[in-house]
Amino acid sequence: MRARYGVPLGITAVGAAGLLYAAGFEARSFRLRRVTVPVLPSGMRPLRVLQVSDIHMVGGQRKKQRWLRSLAGLRPDFVINTGDNLSDPEGVPEVLDALGPLMEFPGAYVFGSNDYYGPKLRNPARYLIEKVQGRHGLNGNPPAVGAIHNPWENLRDGFDAAGWLNLTNTRGTLKIEGVSVELTGLDDPHIKRDRYTEVAGGPSGTADFSMGVVHAPYLRVLDSFTADGYPLILAGHTHGGQLCIPFYGALVTNCDLDTDRVKGLSTHTAEDRTAYLHVSAGCGTNRYTPVRFACPPEATLLTLVGRE
Repeated sequence: MRARYGVPLGITAVGAAGLLYAAGFEARSFRLRRVTVPVLPSGMRPLRVLQVSDIHMVGGQRKKQRWLRSLAGLRPDFVINTGDNLSDPEGVPEVLDALGPLMEFPGAYVFGSNDYYGPKLRNPARYLIEKVQGRHGLNGNPPAVGAIHNPWENLRDGFDAAGWLNLTNTRGTLKIEGVSVELTGLDDPHIKRDRYTEVAGGPSGTADFSMGVVHAPYLRVLDSFTADGYPLILAGHTHGGQLCIPFYGALVTNCDLDTDRVKGLSTHTAEDRTAYLHVSAGCGTNRYTPVRFACPPEATLLTLVGRE
């Protein structure tokens, strides 16, 4: 009996242990990453930017809420929220409570698809199939049917009341101790709500520094921001691959970005111009796949310094 069943039982035990680790430990093992980006004009003082993304709040996630509140202790110059705050239609009050201390700082936000629509149970293998077929979200797929509509308006009103800039296909400027930071944002490309023509033209030239902000880092968006001369683009959406293979990395990005740039700092080139790209792995998961493996949840403190 041992010879016949020992190996399958062993594999089952290892799989169960991996699932327990991915759901019970790593998905709740919140981290802060620190990144230095040389993008500011020479002589400008450094700026500390806290990026939070893909919170995917579900009711009762107390540890996540405490961790998000604790990030205010970093005292950033400003905060950028790159979307997908919700994974529960009832989660708006808990998102606003968790981000309350951070909303004491200047900030701006864009929304992701999960802010607008509730999640659905999906076979994880579909992400691999869509990668092979080049179809992601509403990009090449048929329109969603029977989607749950989240109360995103309440989330927007809470952010706006705190003074955060709504960057939905528009521009805004933050004034930080005498420094002006121009932010150009887009609505979520994953569900084809991006309208780059409404913000095209590149930095205005009236601000000390300009950057692009979007939820999902689709190549069409990265190309446009880069070609227009933005030196830095912030995005989220990918979850860093969420389920990664140790010593190999991510299998999917859930968009047309390559897996080599699924999270962290990299560069993007378009029309002979190059921009820095930072993709946050986010700090949450879809409520129906509450697991992470070799990809812990995170927020990032980016220190922007003068160009080399």
